This record gives sequence, structure tokens and C-alpha cells, in this order.
Amino acid sequence: MQVKLFDEAHELDLEASLNKFLSELEGDVIDIKYQVAISIFSEEQVYCFSAMVIYNKN
Repeated sequence: MQVKLFDEAHELDLEASLNKFLSELEGDVIDIKYQVAISIFSEEQVYCFSAMVIYNKN
């Protein structure tokens, strides 16, 4: 069992990264965990979109 972590500033970038990884994966996905974090820096909201793919390699 292995994991792959993804961290992007925009949800569409995370989607693209995940789709690329999954299209090239030679194995079985067990689970995908998704998380969004929001923080305030000065007067700007900063988002962090992350995911963890848990998979078995063939």
C-alpha cells in the first residue's frame, strides 16, 4: 500500500494533478481523502486544496 499527496492553490489545479496521476496509475485506488484549508493573510484569503490517494501498485 502506498500514498501520493497533492497540494494546490486552486481546485482546478488539484483536479488536473489528480486526473493525470490516476490516468497513469498502474494499480488500484483504495481511497482518496480531500481537504480544503482557508487562512487569512493581511486582507487576502488563502486557500489550500489537498488530496491524498491511497493505492496498491501492480
